[in-house]
Amino acid sequence: MSALVDIRDICKVYNPGENEVRALDHVDLQIHENEFVAIIGQSGSGKSTLMNMLGCLDVPTSGTYMLHDKDVSHMSDNELSDIRNQEIGFIFQGFNLIANLTALENVELPLIYRGVPRKERTRLSETALEKVGLGKRKTHKPSEMSGGQQQRVAIARAIAQAPPIILADEPTGNLDSGSTKEIMEILKGLHEEGRTVILITHDNDIAAQAKRVIKIMDGRIVSDTADEDTAGKDAAGNAGDKKEKTEEPAARGEQEHE
Repeated sequence: MSALVDIRDICKVYNPGENEVRALDHVDLQIHENEFVAIIGQSGSGKSTLMNMLGCLDVPTSGTYMLHDKDVSHMSDNELSDIRNQEIGFIFQGFNLIANLTALENVELPLIYRGVPRKERTRLSETALEKVGLGKRKTHKPSEMSGGQQQRVAIARAIAQAPPIILADEPTGNLDSGSTKEIMEILKGLHEEGRTVILITHDNDIAAQAKRVIKIMDGRIVSDTADEDTAGKDAAGNAGDKKEKTEEPAARGEQEHE
């Protein structure tokens, strides 16, 4: 099965020449459907640039990015906008809600851009708000909600259009511990329902709640627990093979004595 996200030898270079900055340096990354992945790194590590690539908010200097078997590496801004609207639900640290709109109206916005008829988009938006526990607050504006509630509205907005990928950029960065726990439980629930969740964070405790953790430093992926799992399985398989080989001669010896 081909990867949902398939990044090959991606580089992102700013100010090419003597003073160039390599925000991403020959990155390879594959993410499959229904994975829950955390990408962790400190400020300046390249994780935000990688998030922009994954979210089709930017294009690479070199390399290829296949998303759902489509090469998005060199698409135009309009083409990338269409891809974002169809494939990706965004959750941002700052919520990015429009202050003078209600929770319901904020959730409806992406559906308006997609041309979804009014009755259908209202139904989808109300369902999404119910899913995050805010069905009774659909008429409230952001100023009338806590930070955790605003982030839940942002999650409802991200999932209303049922995108295959949820891309969450520091979704708990502005929240207290109680709200952080609520948001992480929602993300885990989305993963259990079959969504692909990609979480960008600098927090080790948050990253540890994902099923796979990728660490980025100086524009390069320096560790990936998927590789560690594969190595562990290979080691277990090799150990099993060795055990079978040692057992076979012993078994033959027993038969000879009989």
